[in-house]
Amino acid sequence: MTRFALTLEFDGTPFHGLQRQAHGPSVQQSVEEAAQAVTGEKVTLHSAGRTDTGVHALAMRSHFDIGKEIAPFRLMEALNAHLRPNPIAVTHCEIVPDDWHARFSCVGRAYVYRIANRRAPLTLDLNRAWQVPQELDEKAMHRAAQTLVGLHDFTTFRSAHCQAQSPVKTLDRLDVERIGEEVRIHAAARSFLHHQVRSMVGCLALVGMGRWREEQLAEALEARDRQELGLNAPPHGLYFVRAIYPGEDTTT
Repeated sequence: MTRFALTLEFDGTPFHGLQRQAHGPSVQQSVEEAAQAVTGEKVTLHSAGRTDTGVHALAMRSHFDIGKEIAPFRLMEALNAHLRPNPIAVTHCEIVPDDWHARFSCVGRAYVYRIANRRAPLTLDLNRAWQVPQELDEKAMHRAAQTLVGLHDFTTFRSAHCQAQSPVKTLDRLDVERIGEEVRIHAAARSFLHHQVRSMVGCLALVGMGRWREEQLAEALEARDRQELGLNAPPHGLYFVRAIYPGEDTTT
């Protein structure tokens, strides 16, 4: 058996998340079916992270094992041919050691959340950004965000359905920037709780609108109570950006 590592780009709009679901289409199901069509083998796709319905990925790292002898480039081309017209693309494919695992070998994950801060309806970015028509103070959002960086109990920002054993996580980065009409929130950590990024973004947006004081974000964190969550941002503004593995440069 040969282990192939894939880098996937996908628009999450038509999928019920990355992980295979019994009640609807998923990215995993689409890739596994494409792999079976190419190789004649039933495979299981493992990925660095899980994404909810509507969440996108720029570079999700995944892997599966197959017995068929095939060059990585040919496999990538064949998978992309069979994935059409699904909005999924394999942008890179390589052979990796048998002990490399897309999820368990991963030591860092990065996301970006896009807010379209404008009143006009979205056209090109429909389902690809969260539209907030109220003027946002991105500087206040960034200042408030820094209180979440570091080791904390993130119970307030954790979904009730989260399966993680502990709500304690170390958040390495939470930066807010404005690029024209777009406000972007960059988040990085070894791992995240279910809905953690979306929950943090929702509360930051309340700060940006002036509906929360900057200090309220820290107060919500300290409460360790999901009832203190102000707002859970919608999934369609969230993008999985990067998975980091041992030996890779973490600064890019």
